[in-house]
Amino acid sequence: MRIVFYRYNSICEEDYIRAFEAAGLEVICITEEMTDKEILPSRRVALIHQALTDCAPLFVFSVNFFPAIAETCEIHHCFYLCHTVDSPVMPLFSESIKCDKNRIFLFDSAQYERLASYSPGHVFHLPLASAVTRYDEVLKTSPADTDRFRNDISFVGSLYIEKNPLHGIEGQLTDYTKGFIDGVLKLQQQVYGMNLLEESFPESVMKELRSLLPSYFFFDRPVEPVDRYIAAHELLGMALAEKERIDTLNALAEHFHVTLYTRSDTGKLRNVDCRGGISTHTEMPWVFRLSRINLNMTIRPIEKGLPLRIFDILGCGGFVMTNYQEELPALFSVGEELEAYGSIDELIDKCDYYLKHEDSREAIARRGYEKVCACCTYPHRIRDMLKTVVS
Repeated sequence: MRIVFYRYNSICEEDYIRAFEAAGLEVICITEEMTDKEILPSRRVALIHQALTDCAPLFVFSVNFFPAIAETCEIHHCFYLCHTVDSPVMPLFSESIKCDKNRIFLFDSAQYERLASYSPGHVFHLPLASAVTRYDEVLKTSPADTDRFRNDISFVGSLYIEKNPLHGIEGQLTDYTKGFIDGVLKLQQQVYGMNLLEESFPESVMKELRSLLPSYFFFDRPVEPVDRYIAAHELLGMALAEKERIDTLNALAEHFHVTLYTRSDTGKLRNVDCRGGISTHTEMPWVFRLSRINLNMTIRPIEKGLPLRIFDILGCGGFVMTNYQEELPALFSVGEELEAYGSIDELIDKCDYYLKHEDSREAIARRGYEKVCACCTYPHRIRDMLKTVVS
């Protein structure tokens, strides 16, 4: 059986392809958007239409949701499967989510709870996965200099400075709006497991943000009003991610040696060992394997779910120290397969403990690796998806 995979260069596309092929499916890839990032929805429609006409696949698949694909598959009476790996994914709020041939898998249960009622029976909650087999292949052969990947505490990722839209309008905000944003970000930073941003906006702040960043608020045929969601998740959510990551790394660096691998501007960091970007596929697995503590900081637009980074680290046999998320206990045993913190003080205390207790840390990393091998790989997730289209 054939499937069509619509690709745009998401980091995990190759892992889905390997899993589909392992399930006995022939994968036909549409790759134009991997290099052409200005592609129009009309071109997506033409590409999907041609593929459906040429090979009559069992279904079309993509990472994240594309309304143009959903509507084209609906016309052709072909299933459309997708799995979100990001949040926010604003196209999910399109009327296209209601198409009958959709099989939409959302990694964050908050996404599911919000959107499932718009397409009953076609939207599912499905956590992300670990590319254990690929990581095992990478880690079979040591690089020439493994010492450069050995760290006490490491973090791999963006500081979100370049992803924060508020930087472009800071000089245009009124004093009231600046004060409101600063205050609500500081409040949210103290609270884990609950999103306070979306319902907080006075109408005057919403009006100001809409006028200064109109392109963010243009949305065609939403299933519900989305302005507050956009303001909370696409605007303040990115600003909070920047603030939390910088503050957390600076706080840790007052007590420990902290290594950061990033392509972001690091000018706001103090005493952090900043080493620039690394190769995702060949170097990052070694950082996760050889760092004593690997830090995960989930951005707040991911309200309840677990980001891909947790699965990446565990799949490399690394020790995970993550902020607490509501879905953690459903998938992993905290303190047995990974560790979690609910405040900066708790993070510092736990880092201090595990840096001094090597045996405990290594046992937790081993059990975490065993857990993802047993039930959190891409083949596991593909099997769950296929149940919805193959009886």
